[in-house]
Parts: sequence; structure tokens; C-alpha cells
Amino acid sequence: MSPLLSLKGVDKSFGALKVADQITFDLPAGQALGIIGPNGAGKSTLFNLIGGALTPTAGTVQFDGRDVTALPASARCHLGAARSFQIPHPFVGMTVFENLLVASSFGNAGHRDQRAACKEILERTGLIHRANRPAGTLTLLERKRLELSRALATGPRLLMLDEIAGGLTEGECLALVDTIKAIRDSGVTIIWIEHIVHALLAVVERLIVIDFGKIVAEGDPKAVMADPLVQEIYMGISVDDAAA
Repeated sequence: MSPLLSLKGVDKSFGALKVADQITFDLPAGQALGIIGPNGAGKSTLFNLIGGALTPTAGTVQFDGRDVTALPASARCHLGAARSFQIPHPFVGMTVFENLLVASSFGNAGHRDQRAACKEILERTGLIHRANRPAGTLTLLERKRLELSRALATGPRLLMLDEIAGGLTEGECLALVDTIKAIRDSGVTIIWIEHIVHALLAVVERLIVIDFGKIVAEGDPKAVMADPLVQEIYMGISVDDAAA
């Protein structure tokens, strides 16, 4: 069975600075993949390469068996690849429901009943009671949920989450994790970049660690987090420190 997403030898350089270096991995449909790494490791660049905001210097990006390397983000969204952004930027003058209708009209939603679909999404993400509120009046947690809801309204098969738990309290984070688990369990393929590792590990089945634009570890999340190299890169724990 072909993977839903496949990256082969993806490079990205800005002049002499290489920010993605031979990134290669496959993502099967229905899997939840986590990506971690220190600040500046190239995680957001990778998302931009997958989503179409950036074009690779070399290598290929395939989505559902189709080469999308040169396709812009809008075309990839129509094919079923959607993302949230670390800093939410809703249409603040529109209501929450109107924000979803815009996303539903643009994305991969097909011929479904858009209003009914948007209502169902708001129920899933806990925003139905805010449906008629202007998006500009929402709290941070509600804006994060709206960012997630707008991505879902496009009808994605692949959902990319960019540090969606950042800035939330512990209780808010746990509630968001439950929502993301339900999305995963519904069959949507997920890639999640996150610094709040315990939230990430509660959802993902596989973990990739990036440092200086390269994949340095990949596999079972618990095994990856126990890797001494990962502990040194990501948490600053050297082998000598661990032994002490």
C-alpha cells in the first residue's frame, strides 16, 4: 500500500544556509507522526515544504502517489493537505462559524453540506457555544481550537499541527490532546510539531527528531526519547550527566 505522504531526499537552502538536508520518510495513511527538535532545527521549514509554502531546492514531495513538489499550498489544500499555524490568524471580524465556512468552501470538502459539516466540527472541537461570536473576541485556547477547526473544515486527509499546544495551561493542553486523539481515531493522518513533549507522546505512534535540518532519530516514540543522542540534542542531557 502506497504511503499518503512521501518525502525523498528533500533539501532546502537559502544561499549558503541549508535548512533541510536530505529529508526522507514515508507516512502511511491513518498514522500520527510527531516531530521534535531544538529551536532552529528546521521543523517549521519542513512543514512549509510539505504544505507548499516553500519549494525544495532538491528532492521530491509526493501526496497520495502524486508528485506535488512544485504545487503551491492552495493546490495541496484542495488535494487534502491542511495545516494549523503556531500563531492563529483568524478572520477576526467574522464569526467563528463564518471562519469555518470560508475554509470549507476553499478546501477538499467536496459536495458535502458545508453548514452541517462546520457545525459538527465545532461540536468536536468544543467551540459550538462560540459559533456566533466574532473570532477576535476568543481566548488563546479558543483561538487554538478555531485554528484546528478551520484546518478540519477543509476536509483534510493529512492534518499538520504546528505547536498547537504552545501557551496553554496544563488542563487546557490535556483537553486539546483529547480532541486531537479523537481526530486521529477518525482516520485523519496527522503530523504534529510540538515542544510540549508529554502532549505529543500521548497522541503519536511514531517520532522523528530533527537537528540542523537532518533527521537524527526516527521510530517508536519511547525508544526515540530514550536515545542518548536525542536526550543530548533535545534536552541537553549528556551521557555522562545521565550516568551521574
